[in-house]
Amino acid sequence: MNAHERESTRMIPYPAFGICGYSGSGKTTLIEALVHRLCARGLKVGVIKQDAHGLDLDREGKDTDRIFKAGADVLIRDAEQLFARMHRQADLALPDLIKRLGPHYDLILVEGHKATPLPFKLWLCKPGEDAGPPEAADIRRVLRWDEDRLPIVMDILDAWLPGAWHATPVYAGILIGGGSTRMGRPKHLIEEDGQTWLQKIVASVQSQVDKVVILGGGELPVDLRALPVLPDVEDAAGPLRGMLAAMRWAPLTSWLFVACDLPMASPSAVQWLLGHRQPGVRAVLPRLTDAPGPEPLLAYYDFRAAALLETVRRPVDCAGNFGVITPLVPIELANAWKNINTARELSESGGPQRRI
Repeated sequence: MNAHERESTRMIPYPAFGICGYSGSGKTTLIEALVHRLCARGLKVGVIKQDAHGLDLDREGKDTDRIFKAGADVLIRDAEQLFARMHRQADLALPDLIKRLGPHYDLILVEGHKATPLPFKLWLCKPGEDAGPPEAADIRRVLRWDEDRLPIVMDILDAWLPGAWHATPVYAGILIGGGSTRMGRPKHLIEEDGQTWLQKIVASVQSQVDKVVILGGGELPVDLRALPVLPDVEDAAGPLRGMLAAMRWAPLTSWLFVACDLPMASPSAVQWLLGHRQPGVRAVLPRLTDAPGPEPLLAYYDFRAAALLETVRRPVDCAGNFGVITPLVPIELANAWKNINTARELSESGGPQRRI
């Protein structure tokens, strides 16, 4: 990632792709074709369109038009669509609008706004043109009128979007909340081979993520006391108490959530899990061959999954929702998801315990 991309990512930490050009340059035609292609891939795409001539989206005299002109913002919905007509805030700049929309979309296409810096922006020429105007800031690609634009731009997106997606940091949240115990001790402090389970898990994940965070309360081994510790939220139950605390604390961070009773978690299992991170994937809940459903812990949650986690009763209820995948764990990695309940299980292999 070059210096321009880093600065644009800091200002607009979402994949926002600008398509600029004068009227008649083919912006809308290209965007329509891109949206068809991208949505067919399973991506959720938003478009921000600039109209220098003023908006004409409602009919004069309609109930909604009268209510809007009286001063209210208006939301209209039917079985298939939702329309919002809102009074513009004078200080709502394009970066602010993108930040509001960003958590809900895998990619935002921006039409126009030629003077506004974006993570990636291209210029479409009209017939006879071969460059954009001087005021068009940070144009990274110019496309002539006679070029086959759709495949060119799809190739650009295929090369750029994964990097923009992976620019989001990934933290590991180790869930130790609650007062439950195993084998007479708090789960995370059970010792094996001179290490607590918590120390084993931290050692397995810390090389694969940007930061490790402890979720919940309880005593920590001395060597882990410098790690950030977040208290559980009060408006949820079970693992969601720690998961929601993490996502509210760092809303632009994606998370690997690990239960403290998974001492066999391994770097290779984490690598496999994070290897499924790609545009359009909101969460990765692994499936084991001998378990009745997906595993919601030692699982990955993109920051775009935060809104979904706020609505479910259990993390496993995320399965089946948009962008949530449930890949089958390779048999050689399956022990990483083994939920240990007894001392005997420390030395025996067997089917994983189902968790919700």
